[in-house]
Amino acid sequence: MQAIPRYRPTFAERYPVPFFVALLDFLTVLLAGILAHYYRFGTLEMTGRYNSATMLTAIVVVLCLGMGGVYGSQRGYAFLRQFSVLLAGWLAAAGILLSLTFFLKISENYSRIWFSTMLVAGGGLSLLLRLSVFLLLRRLRASGLNLKTVLLVDSGGRLASQLSNGPALDEYGFKVVYSLPFQLEKAWLEELVAKVNELGVHEVWLCLPLSDGGGIHSIMYALRHHTVAVRFIPEWEDIPLLNHRVSHIAGVYSLDLSCSPMDGPPRLLKRLEDLVVGSLISLMIAPICLIIAIAIKLTSKGPVLFKQYRTGINGKCFKVYKFRSMVLHDENSGGVTQATRNDSRITKVGAFLRRTSLDELPQFFNVLQGRMSIVGPRPHALSHNEYYKELVESYMQRHKVKPGITGWAQVSGYRGETDTLEKMQKRVEYDLWYIDNWSLWLDLRIIVMTVFKGFVNKNAY
Repeated sequence: MQAIPRYRPTFAERYPVPFFVALLDFLTVLLAGILAHYYRFGTLEMTGRYNSATMLTAIVVVLCLGMGGVYGSQRGYAFLRQFSVLLAGWLAAAGILLSLTFFLKISENYSRIWFSTMLVAGGGLSLLLRLSVFLLLRRLRASGLNLKTVLLVDSGGRLASQLSNGPALDEYGFKVVYSLPFQLEKAWLEELVAKVNELGVHEVWLCLPLSDGGGIHSIMYALRHHTVAVRFIPEWEDIPLLNHRVSHIAGVYSLDLSCSPMDGPPRLLKRLEDLVVGSLISLMIAPICLIIAIAIKLTSKGPVLFKQYRTGINGKCFKVYKFRSMVLHDENSGGVTQATRNDSRITKVGAFLRRTSLDELPQFFNVLQGRMSIVGPRPHALSHNEYYKELVESYMQRHKVKPGITGWAQVSGYRGETDTLEKMQKRVEYDLWYIDNWSLWLDLRIIVMTVFKGFVNKNAY
C-alpha cells in the first residue's frame, strides 16, 4: 500500500506571519515613544503617565492597522496601495487618540511635541519596515523565489495577453507557468484538470469575456475535487460589482470564485482562538482523559488511542487522534467501514465514549499541533472523501479550512452515521455555510452549543 504523505504544518501555518508583524508594529510604537521622549525632554526615562500613554498608543495603532487590512496578505498589491492603507491606519489611530484626550480633558498633561514626534517617528519606522520587506521580496521574486504559480485560461483578450507577457507580474508575487487557450469542450476541461495536477499550480486565473461567462460553472465543476484558488478576471473595466469578493491582483480586478476565507487577520484570529481555548480545554480535560485511558486499557486489548489518516486543509493528509472505541480488527483493502447500530466491534466503554463524544477529546492535541481547529468541518476518512466527492458537488471545498472537533453541521443535528446521500449533502451544505459566514462569534456560539447539546449524540453507535 502506498505510503500517505503526512501533513506537517509550516511555521507560518502554526503561527501566522501577521501576528509577528503586528507585534513588530507594537514594539515600533513603543520605541518611537521612547525616542520622542528623549527628543522632547532629553532623557530616555519616561514617567508613569507617558509609559501608559505610549502603551495605549501602541494598542490603538495595531487595532487600527488590523481593521484597515494592513495585516492581510499584500501579495499582488502595489506598494503605493500598501502605503495608502498604512497611512489611513495611522491617521485613524491619531484621530482616536486626540479624541480621547479631548473628551477626557487630559491633553494638558502631555507634551504636544512628544505626541507629534512619536506619531511621525512611529509611522516613519513602520513605513520603512514595509518598504524594506517590499524591496527584499521584489529581489527574491526576481530570482524566482516566493512566487505563486498560476495557470492562465486565455480567451485571447487584452488582459490575458498582459498577464501572460507582463514582465512586472513577478514583482506582484505571481508567475504564469502555463497559458491554456479557452475552449469549452469536454476534452479541454479534461486537459485543464490534467495540467492543474501536472503543474501543481497555486491558482487558476480565468481571463474570459462576459460572453463566455457561462463556462465558469463547467470549469468550477471540473475543478471540484481540487482546492486550488480560482479567480475570474473578466475582460471589462470600470464596472462596479455588488455582493462579490473582489481582489486587486497584479494591477487588475478579479472575482474570487473559490478562495479560502482564512487569510490575514481572520487567519490570525482563528489560530489565536485555537491556541487559547484549546490550551484551556486541554488542561481541564486532562484528568478525564487519564480516567478514560485507564478504562480502555483495563477492558480491552490494544492501544488507548486510535489513529487514522484524514484529509485536512487544502487536501493535505494528517493523523487524527481518538480514544479507541472498538476491538482491534482488520479492514478489507484498507477501507473504512462506518459503525452501525449494534455493531459487534464496539466495546462497552467505546459505546459510552461514542454516545458522549468523549472519544474525540484527544483531537485537542491535533488542534495545538496546528492540524485542526476547535470549530470547522469534521474530517472524514480518506475512503469517504474519495466516494462522496463524486456524488456531492463542492464536497472538496470544505477542505479550504482546517477540520474541526465540532462544527455547524454537528450542532445542527447532522452528525453520526451518514448512511444516505441526502445526509451527507446536508452536512456539506452546513459546512459550506459555516465557511462562507465564519466569524469569531459564530465559533463561540458553536462551542457553547456543543457544550449544552453537542456532546450527547443519539445517532452514535
